[in-house]
Amino acid sequence: MLTFSYTVKNKEGKTVKGFVDAESKEKLVEYLQKEGYMIFSVSEAKKRSKGGAKGGVKSDDLVVFSRQFTTLIESSIPVVECLEILRSQVEGNTFKEALGFILKDVKEGASLSSAFGKHPRIFPEIYISMVEAGEVSGNLPSILDRVSVYLEKSSALKKKIISAMYYPIVVVLMAIGITTFLMIRVIPTFKGIFDSLNAKLPLPTQILINVSTFLSKKENMIVILIFLGISIFLFLKYINTDKGKKNYHKMLLKLPVLGDLIKKIAIARFARTFSTLIKSGVPIIKCLEIVGKTSGNKIIEEAVMKSKKFIQEGQTISAPLEETGIFPPMVVRMISIGERSGRLEEMLSKVAQFYEEQTDAMVAGLSSLIEPLIIVFLGIVVGGIVISLFLPIIQITQHLTK
Repeated sequence: MLTFSYTVKNKEGKTVKGFVDAESKEKLVEYLQKEGYMIFSVSEAKKRSKGGAKGGVKSDDLVVFSRQFTTLIESSIPVVECLEILRSQVEGNTFKEALGFILKDVKEGASLSSAFGKHPRIFPEIYISMVEAGEVSGNLPSILDRVSVYLEKSSALKKKIISAMYYPIVVVLMAIGITTFLMIRVIPTFKGIFDSLNAKLPLPTQILINVSTFLSKKENMIVILIFLGISIFLFLKYINTDKGKKNYHKMLLKLPVLGDLIKKIAIARFARTFSTLIKSGVPIIKCLEIVGKTSGNKIIEEAVMKSKKFIQEGQTISAPLEETGIFPPMVVRMISIGERSGRLEEMLSKVAQFYEEQTDAMVAGLSSLIEPLIIVFLGIVVGGIVISLFLPIIQITQHLTK
């Protein structure tokens, strides 16, 4: 199978782009024409992301799809008919077209998991593995329900973190905007007044005037913006490399307060994903491959992958996880108890619940802590500028009163 990128116009006249696996370009073109698509381009994709839902497909859309699919399957409706019904209800063009390809593959005898597997931009690896386990065990409706619950919990955690960060980011951006406005528009006016007085300015005021003069020149601002742009570009490029991502994630884990939060989030994801996969009947080695990638942290991913090698040699799961030094003792002990008692899925579920609650509490605490810190930050920045501007006036007033 080869991977192709395509750009077509569908029957509704909308342009759709996407990726799909096919035996050859000719067969893909033949299928697209048969389905009534106007083809703009079809080319073999050199590289494709293996991540979760991307390209316009939201995690919420995937949850709704899974919930509806579960209901239809439980109603004893054939898989092909389920896909046809769901395809007609999906609004996003990317998702709709992908379901068209999936429907074609299933009609031709492919398994549902292999059909989903051709669209990794929409269906993450955990989704595909769980569907495959459901097909093997004959328990697909239950598996789809579990993956829906997993996606809902993951999405809820992500939304809480993002919503907690909105306020400080907006306030910091406003502070930068206000400070820039004062530097470029307001302070030059005071500079003219100070120049007319021919008085020696206090050091804070002189520094403020010098910075304002520097920023007021367009060529300097252009240089700063170019420098910032290049720096951001190089930073993003660096953290997209294996070494850069590892160093970046290592640095994040060492940050005060925030590092602890990131670690708790990663462990919560690890435990929740591991628990869900085991309950769905996915083999342990395959589980570890998936949970490492879904943890969201390269350091934890490498620790899990290292543990997988030891487990393949016959060791327990808890022993190599403990040796990595990444997982807290409580997590290791819970996993060890789960292994000995045959209740690993239950223990992992409890670990996930505990760390999700810890994460919620930390996010709420950080939100309460960040607000006064931001107010203090704004007070220092704006207050410092105002005091620096009025220092010369205060000095002159003192001289006049003597």
